[in-house]
Amino acid sequence: MKKYSGGQIALHWLVLLLIVITYAAMEFKGIFPKDSVGRYWMAITHYTCGVSVFILMLIRMVFRFIFPEPPVVPALPQWQKLSATVVHFILYALFIFLPLLGGGSLYYGQKEWSFLFINMPIAAEKNGVLQHSLKEVHELLANAGYFIIGLHAAAALLHHYILRDNTLLRMMPGKRPD
Repeated sequence: MKKYSGGQIALHWLVLLLIVITYAAMEFKGIFPKDSVGRYWMAITHYTCGVSVFILMLIRMVFRFIFPEPPVVPALPQWQKLSATVVHFILYALFIFLPLLGGGSLYYGQKEWSFLFINMPIAAEKNGVLQHSLKEVHELLANAGYFIIGLHAAAALLHHYILRDNTLLRMMPGKRPD
């Protein structure tokens, strides 16, 4: 059985871990009082993991062009290939645009923040309308992300346990079969 490259597998699971941390940091931010150290660190964690996801998704795109996709065995019907392509396109777009929208919201809102302790730029002049619009779209897409991620995971499990093909196994870490 052919698998994705070790780098692709590592990036896939690292991105998943960072996405979980990004979402968790935003969800748990609300348990801390406003202007508290805990709330600050939840926000910084959210921003740092979000930008990290953006960078790793760009690297994953490069890997997708360099390394061929291992075949699914037994072969999928055309409608499943098409739906997988669409969902993967949405996932890639989502996790590239979410950080851009979030970063743009911080930039135009003149919100000071850092990525790996490097201060990020802010706009010379605040644009509250644009900041609010970017934040609203960011939150809407982030909420849609729960559904898309769930759909992706459910499809992988369906292929593994019901259809019994190698869709999930191609992305699992571990020993490569001969």
